[in-house]
Amino acid sequence: MTTAIDTTAQARIKEIVCDVLELEEDEVTDSSLFKEDHGADSLRAIEILAGLEKEFKITIEQSELERMVNLDGVYAVVGEAVAAQK
Repeated sequence: MTTAIDTTAQARIKEIVCDVLELEEDEVTDSSLFKEDHGADSLRAIEILAGLEKEFKITIEQSELERMVNLDGVYAVVGEAVAAQK
């Protein structure tokens, strides 16, 4: 089940991702790959996951990291986690 998240949440997610990856927001697109395009490693992925959990007060299984390769994937995972908590 996929639940769309609003643009405010998307902007906050992008902000968290860019902070962790130490990138400017205009360097990251919805489809650019964190690892291949931005040099992120698995530790950065865990940092992103932890930041999202804290910000949105959700729990994300580490198995979801394989889907969180770009912003589109992160939006989907966060949307599902938020919906699951309602």
